[in-house]
Amino acid sequence: MNKDYYEILGVAKGASEDEIKKAYKKMAKEHHPDVAKNKEEAEKKFKEINEAYQVLKDPNKKAQYDRFGSSAFNGGQQGGGNPFGGQGPFNYSYTSGGNGQSPFGDIDPFDIFEEVFGFRNARRPQQGKNLYYSLSVSFVDSIKGTTKKIRVGNEEFDVKIPSGVGSGTELKLSGKGGEAPEKGLPRGDLFLSLEVEEDPNFIRQGYDLFSEKHISISQAVLGDTIKVKVVDPKSNDGFNEVTLKIPSGTQSGTNFRLSEKGVPRLRGSGRGDMYYRVKVEIPTKISKEQKKLFEELKNS
Repeated sequence: MNKDYYEILGVAKGASEDEIKKAYKKMAKEHHPDVAKNKEEAEKKFKEINEAYQVLKDPNKKAQYDRFGSSAFNGGQQGGGNPFGGQGPFNYSYTSGGNGQSPFGDIDPFDIFEEVFGFRNARRPQQGKNLYYSLSVSFVDSIKGTTKKIRVGNEEFDVKIPSGVGSGTELKLSGKGGEAPEKGLPRGDLFLSLEVEEDPNFIRQGYDLFSEKHISISQAVLGDTIKVKVVDPKSNDGFNEVTLKIPSGTQSGTNFRLSEKGVPRLRGSGRGDMYYRVKVEIPTKISKEQKKLFEELKNS
């Protein structure tokens, strides 16, 4: 997803370094987690503001961004590189950053804040740096939920991926981040931004799923009961089949809704819906007998 860093900071594209820094100070103060009522939302916004500032304050990064957009910083690591430092079976990549590097590098967004304002936040020296990475999750695992073993430095531990996660879902692992600068102080936190792989048969929008089913002309005209594929968090492979009734006279492009057959809802009960759009197939070749029947139908 392409991010508009200028819009995030509320500045024009041609803004000067001073204007960018001034805008950053204003936004960072307003959305600092220590002063916000909604800590979780504020921390997300605070990271976003710092990401935008970290790019726009650097002339080289700014030039890359102006040319390619934020996609210039979303390259991640390809081919199974593991920024956690282990050689595990899972493919991890940085949340953003070209050549496998985050726009932050190793810089914590709170460190950026403190550098700009020229002081140390009283809470930050009390723990190590927070770490921000992204983790790839298969479509099936996003439906069923799973547990993945990851490694941070020399420590290996399990991460529980709940059922219903989507791309952009962030998991916070307290105390699993960077080592504290002083012995005896707690480690920082680890934030995992999940990227769910796409499935060729389904399009996901929120907790709803969309797919297409081809039917014959006779099924459309006469009606039929057919089997369609849906997700099922309780099945072994994450899928199941249910029946769908096609009424007689169904037109191509008609949408059918299967209630509560979509993605499980995070931190809530129930599931989204499944939508099937039927497409009537027109045969390109027909037999003489079929042609005769169509001609009789035409003249009836």
